[in-house]
Amino acid sequence: MQCATVKEGVECALMTDKGCGFAAGACLPIIEQCQGCDRAQEFSSGKFCLTFPDPPLKWKRGLCNLATHVQPELKAQAAKINPLKASKRAARGKR
Repeated sequence: MQCATVKEGVECALMTDKGCGFAAGACLPIIEQCQGCDRAQEFSSGKFCLTFPDPPLKWKRGLCNLATHVQPELKAQAAKINPLKASKRAARGKR
């Protein structure tokens, strides 16, 4: 159903015949971290995320998993080596 509150004319999964089904009654505007995201769009009532109604909640614990403008840093982890097996390999190699 198309949004009739803040994102006029956009298909919205939260919109019902009775109005917006989001707890706040309408989608919340984007925050500073959302600037530059492909999912953020400007409407007459402000800038809003097209996929999530509450952007501050998505950024509360770190990166938004829907953000298109940032990439998470992948940390290379060194493989754990069992010390017992390592000592056996070292002893085998000395023969």
